[in-house]
This record gives sequence, C-alpha cells and structure tokens, in this order.
Amino acid sequence: MEKANINGKVWTFGKDIDTDLIIAARYLNTSVPAELAKHVMEDADPEFVGKMSVGDVIVAGENFGCGSSREHAPIALKAAGVAAIIAPTFARIFYRNAFNMGLPIFELPESAEINEGDDITVDMNAGTITNNTTSKTYNFTPIPAFMQELIDAGGLMNFAANEVKGK
Repeated sequence: MEKANINGKVWTFGKDIDTDLIIAARYLNTSVPAELAKHVMEDADPEFVGKMSVGDVIVAGENFGCGSSREHAPIALKAAGVAAIIAPTFARIFYRNAFNMGLPIFELPESAEINEGDDITVDMNAGTITNNTTSKTYNFTPIPAFMQELIDAGGLMNFAANEVKGK
C-alpha cells in the first residue's frame, strides 16, 4: 500500500526531551487531546504551539521521550498537529506509545544536520528524509511493517476496531 509523504517545517529540540517537557504533569488532569494540544512542549518552548502549524515536524536529539511512560505525550503532540518526530533515538516506552497513538516517528542518526526552519519531506515508501532547504537526502531506519499498520490506521485502537470489523 502506497503511503503518503509527510512534508513540513522543522522545529528543533535538544537531546533528552522528557515526557514532562512534552506535556507537563500539571496538565495530566485531562486526557482530552484538544486540551493537551494547547500545552504541548510548553516548558521547552512556551511559544511553540503558537508558532507551529499543523503538519510541521519536530527534529530532536537522542533519547526523545525519556522519563515517565505517560501516553499523554504522543497524544498531545499528535493532537497539536505535529506530523512526525525525527531523532537519533527514542526512549523505548515513548517509541511504542507513539505508534500506539498513530504518531509517526523516525530514527535518524544524522538528525543534528537538520536545522530549525528547514523544510523536509519524509517519503515512507522510499525510506528517505529529504531536507528540501539543503537538498540533502537521508535514509531512515525502516518502520517495521506491523508498526506501519498502526500508523496507517491512526493508532492501536483504530487498528483493533478495524480488525474486529474485518477491514
């Protein structure tokens, strides 16, 4: 099945961005995605939600999503309109939670070569990330087929519902 490309403006964050920086604990009194989206990355960059646009991409340093196992972090990112996250490595629980929520993430060792404001295209069919600003193309670590099915379905719950319906 042909997958759609992701094209967006880059917002950069450093290494070890933990789940409390993604969505602060003070907002965990709700699990409503639209409410969480209002506060995504607030403690890392208070202006982030106001600056970003739906379809933009976060490029970060290693160990993105470390800290607690809260599912609120990928929910908030996806609800805010972040199309994908690119980093050299992800905390394992965040990695799984992101796929469960239908948020595409890509492991790219060279992520530090991509700068804030760059325009990039992620071609999931070719397995490439192209920095349209610098004309440089990178190969990313492929997403396993069963994990791609979760992304295509919009997350684990949608995937399971479709399986029950026989789709």
